[in-house]
Amino acid sequence: MRFDRRYIFLAIAVAVAVPMLFPIGLPVAVTDETRQVYDRIENLAPGDVVMFSFDHEASSLPEVRPLAEAVLTHCFRRGVKVIGLALFAEGAAVGYDILKDVGEREDKTYGEDYLYLGYRPQYSAAILGMGESIAEVFPADYDQTPYEELPLGQRVKSYADIELVVSVADGSLPTYWVEYAQARYGQRIVAALTAVMVTAYNPYLEAGQLDGILGGLKGAAEYEKLLGQPAAGTRGMDAQSLAHLTIAILIILGNIIAFARWRRGKSGKEGDA
Repeated sequence: MRFDRRYIFLAIAVAVAVPMLFPIGLPVAVTDETRQVYDRIENLAPGDVVMFSFDHEASSLPEVRPLAEAVLTHCFRRGVKVIGLALFAEGAAVGYDILKDVGEREDKTYGEDYLYLGYRPQYSAAILGMGESIAEVFPADYDQTPYEELPLGQRVKSYADIELVVSVADGSLPTYWVEYAQARYGQRIVAALTAVMVTAYNPYLEAGQLDGILGGLKGAAEYEKLLGQPAAGTRGMDAQSLAHLTIAILIILGNIIAFARWRRGKSGKEGDA
């Protein structure tokens, strides 16, 4: 009798779906890297300004959105002002939705507590230009309101008025922030990255060119733990952990079944002899 492989697919589907609908809250150990980013935001004063750059493609959204939401939530709860933008075209609408959703959830006012500038191509020129004048690079916000007519736009002229840049990325954009904003203007940078990109940026962290690195769903879950607010990162890690456990159990069962069949076959041959 053969085991129907559809039961395997069903087991994996249940293992992923159940924690997403009903969070388990598996233990999450907070790493030093995540705590470093948390402490960096925690030490900001109310009224400080953080720039969020959504430097990612839509395909990485399931991993980077929980990261962005966790750090944005922390900023708003600290009374920190946020300016959002995108240096990848695919991140433009996504960044606007994330910033608007978190801002409304935290009861913040657009234009005063946060604003979104939209997308600009030629990211090297955009990063350099904002060191001189943000209004020159982004004359208007995402909704085409003149930048300098917005209360936050009147206050923030360049990197000199920004305490920290958070690059939410799935590729090489944090490198450009380091090379152009940090090296030339002394701007402090934090990178919120997909998990696969973390090791590529560890040398920047060790050299002090990055103030912190936050990586993958695990980083989001750790940050949510520090916030005391389990959300998408925690659910994602629950689902991932349970799926891995299910796969391990299936592998063990498969080997047990294969071994039992081998023993039966061997016994049968010995009996025939």
